[in-house]
Amino acid sequence: MTDVPMTASGSSTATAGEILSRHLTAQAGAFLRALPQAVGEVGSRPGAVLHPSAGTADLLRAVRRIGGVLHTFAASFEPSWAQESRAELRWLLNLLAQEPGYLRRSTRLLGALDSLSAADAEGPGMLAGHAGAPKARALLDRQLTLARTRAHSTVLQELRSARLHALADRMTLLVGEVPLREQAVGGPRDSLLPQTGAALGALDAGARLLPLHRASTPYGGDGLRRLGTVPAARGVLDADAVLAADDAPWHRVRILAKRARYALEVSGRPVPALDELDRTLGRHQEASDAAVTAATAARTPRITPATAYVLGVVHADQRLEVEAARYAFGLQWPDLAPSLAGSGAPPSHPAGGEVPPASRMA
Repeated sequence: MTDVPMTASGSSTATAGEILSRHLTAQAGAFLRALPQAVGEVGSRPGAVLHPSAGTADLLRAVRRIGGVLHTFAASFEPSWAQESRAELRWLLNLLAQEPGYLRRSTRLLGALDSLSAADAEGPGMLAGHAGAPKARALLDRQLTLARTRAHSTVLQELRSARLHALADRMTLLVGEVPLREQAVGGPRDSLLPQTGAALGALDAGARLLPLHRASTPYGGDGLRRLGTVPAARGVLDADAVLAADDAPWHRVRILAKRARYALEVSGRPVPALDELDRTLGRHQEASDAAVTAATAARTPRITPATAYVLGVVHADQRLEVEAARYAFGLQWPDLAPSLAGSGAPPSHPAGGEVPPASRMA
């Protein structure tokens, strides 16, 4: 089915179980090393909102990789253990990702507003001198700071919970022994290839469904003018629902790209171009989330029309950044797809089309 080489995880005689065990043991060790530092970073200044730092980033990295491997190679693990572990890792991932996400959103939105409001050697921005700009900035800063503070308080509480201690115990046991199914313990290394190929194939299939023909030019505005058709509720078109449906297949492909990356790490053949594709899809996600935040802020009760106008401009600016990321993906994917096809995925041919909204995963 595929010619993915298994090199980095062990010698050519290593079994599938040995390859998976070594990989998960290493990631569980990284989890346990990062956990005390991350807990210390969150709790070192009670009541303060901290900037995400190395411990939290390392912990998130380990959580994503363990969860991804348990998903892709699920057939190799004891089912109930793998399902429970994935659920707990997903809980921790969603918990830890909130505060860094709000910080990135704040940096992106306030930076965009400052750029639109600036007057420099290249000329004034379209919001330079606009009366609503300072109020819009203050509103965004206040709302995002409040959201970060709440997220920080939640993290601080949960990192002291019995649930986290139970997950840490689970990772400690994983360092010593990986609960493999009998057929995976001594199975040949090649038995992992179909699962790796399936992860790559899923990415390819997801990319085929993206409407790349609508992202053929950077900042073309097509995504703002023609978002597709969704049923109107009582004759009223819900713009938020339309945008969410338009973004959903791209968010789904981001998830699939991460799973493909982690599967290739197990096989010992990381693809740097896939890392870059993942970063592009990450920018798409962040710009999409920032646009939602700007639109939500614009609906704040009792703000002035000038403030709402500025927030609308910022929203449009972020939607153009969404389009720029889609254009970058369209440039990257045609060159990347053949190399992934050689690693187990079928060849890709970009095509238009829509997919139903997918659930959000970090």
